[in-house]
Amino acid sequence: MEQSEIIVGLDIGTTKIAAIVGRKNEFGKIEILGFGKSDSIGVARGVVANIEKTVTSIKEAVDKASQASGVEIGLVHVGIAGQHIKSIQHRGSIMRNSLDDEISQKDLDALVENMYKLVMQPGEEIIDVIPQEFIIDKEPGIKEPIGMAGICLEANFHIITGQVASVKNIEKCILRSKLELADLILEPIASAEAVLSAEEKEAGVVLVDIGGGTTDIAIFQDGIIRHTAVIPFGGNVITEDIKEGCSIIRNQAERLKTKFGSALSSENREDEIVLIPGLKGRDPKEISLKSLANIIQARMEEIVEHIYYEIKNSGYEKKLIGGIVLTGGGAQLKHIKELTTYVTGMDVRIGRPNEHLANNVADEIASPMYATGVGLVIKGFQKLDLRRDKSKPEEIQNNKIKKEGGFLERFFSKGKKFFDEEENS
Repeated sequence: MEQSEIIVGLDIGTTKIAAIVGRKNEFGKIEILGFGKSDSIGVARGVVANIEKTVTSIKEAVDKASQASGVEIGLVHVGIAGQHIKSIQHRGSIMRNSLDDEISQKDLDALVENMYKLVMQPGEEIIDVIPQEFIIDKEPGIKEPIGMAGICLEANFHIITGQVASVKNIEKCILRSKLELADLILEPIASAEAVLSAEEKEAGVVLVDIGGGTTDIAIFQDGIIRHTAVIPFGGNVITEDIKEGCSIIRNQAERLKTKFGSALSSENREDEIVLIPGLKGRDPKEISLKSLANIIQARMEEIVEHIYYEIKNSGYEKKLIGGIVLTGGGAQLKHIKELTTYVTGMDVRIGRPNEHLANNVADEIASPMYATGVGLVIKGFQKLDLRRDKSKPEEIQNNKIKKEGGFLERFFSKGKKFFDEEENS
């Protein structure tokens, strides 16, 4: 087995760090060879807050994944999130020298490279540049420009930016963990690859990844990413609310949320009570599940309203036939689907990362909690395929197009021959 055939996704989250090792099988599906998980103790709201603690957690997760898969891990594809992430829309263009030469991958690369030269606000840098649609000689709406003719090549871009300091801190953590950073990928885009189908992206869909520290949003329409956003609230805020509202310690609040929590208080009866062990020598505490659900619902409504605001702000609210897909650890909360439907009025489903996975995947990996990690592996393979295509000679890349060109040449030569015969007669 070659190392190049194996991709490792590293999800550095607020509550957990997950390393997932995968490879492609003969059917193009992702086989998970092994994974490792550790508690994230150095990350706050998706951003590295303590490098040493984060490095310890990364090493633990990577070691577990390495042992489970039998793969020596060196190169990792890492997700990035946090409130500092922003997205902007921009149009770029290049002028080509010849109308005779077909538009090639080199032209697209030059166009993307120009976008990385945009001047950002102090302390910000461009993380990713995603072409949305191309315009050739003022002809809009072109998705696949390679092989076409044209002088003026333009494109609308979705540009993702982040704080330089936050990016550097992630890079430092990877370096100190004796790993190499292959790529930095926006987490909601990675999650979308794992849980969304091509039909949903075409129809229009909102991917909502509810993590521990942040809620990440990616909106797709007509197969193109249209809007991304990061909301600085997640499951941890709900845990804090339970801790304060029920006067219990944080670990108990987290267990209460995951085991008995509900996003709809109307689904619980008044007489449903759970006993929480008291602190040393103290009596146990009785907590009503209806009261617990009231606390959770109040905060979840606020998060869903933020999500709905971003949907309206994107301008695509009326074009999202696919509705909302909820994923991430927070999507496992009971009745969250019903609450989201109630607040937004949109169709909602829970997204699990089994869209591109082989059938023999473990149930734990198929949980919404691992959507980002699985998505990072998928994105890694996509980038690997892209690099392979770029390294091929151009005539091989354009083989299909040149055949089409041959057909056109034969068509025009037949036309010329016909007119020549007409003149001679």
